[in-house]
Amino acid sequence: MTAVVEKATSPRLLSAEMPSGRTTGWWGMVLFVTTEATIFAALLGSYFYIRFQSGPHWPPPPLEDPKLTKVVIMTALLLPSSVPVMWAERGIRKGQRWRLRAGLAITMVLGLAFLGMQAWEYSEDLKKHTLTTDAYSSLFYTTTTLHGFHVAVGLLMVGWLLAASLRGSFGYRRHERVRLTAIYWHFVDVVWVAIFLCLYLSPRL
Repeated sequence: MTAVVEKATSPRLLSAEMPSGRTTGWWGMVLFVTTEATIFAALLGSYFYIRFQSGPHWPPPPLEDPKLTKVVIMTALLLPSSVPVMWAERGIRKGQRWRLRAGLAITMVLGLAFLGMQAWEYSEDLKKHTLTTDAYSSLFYTTTTLHGFHVAVGLLMVGWLLAASLRGSFGYRRHERVRLTAIYWHFVDVVWVAIFLCLYLSPRL
C-alpha cells in the first residue's frame, strides 16, 4: 500500500502535464495569438486605409496586381498543414506516438515548402519594388514577412516537438505542448487566409 501511495505521489507524476480542461498554458497561448492577431488586423486595416486614400489605381502605378500562381500554391501548401497537426494531436491523446511523429513531420515538410515558395516569390518581387518603394510596398512586405516569421517560429516549435517525440516524450496523459503548438499553427493558417484575401485577391476586385 505504501509503495502504491509513494508511486502515485512521486515528483515525476505530480509534475506530469495533465491536459484535461483549460490549463494556464492554454490561456497563455490564446492570449498570445489574440495579441498577434491584433497586430495583423492593424496592418491590414492600415493597408485598406491607404488603399482608399490612394485613388482608383491600386497597387499604385507602375506596379501591377500581385501574381497569383505562386501564392495559390503557397496557400495549397499551408492551409492543409493544419490537418496533420490536428491528426497528430488527436493521435497522441490516444497514446499513438507514431501518429504524432508522422503528423508533425508532414507539417514540417508543408511549412518548409511554404517558406521556400515565399522566398521564391520575394526573389522576383524585389526586382520590381522594395520595402521602401512606396506605402503599398512597405505594408505588403511588412505583413507578409511578419507572417513568414510566424511560420518559421511555428516550424521551430513543431521541430522541437518532433525531436522530443522521437526521444519518447509525450503520451496520452502528457501532451499539453502539442495542443499549444497546434493552436499556434492553426492561428498561422487563419492569418494567411486573411492576408491572401486582402493583399492578393482584393486588388483584383
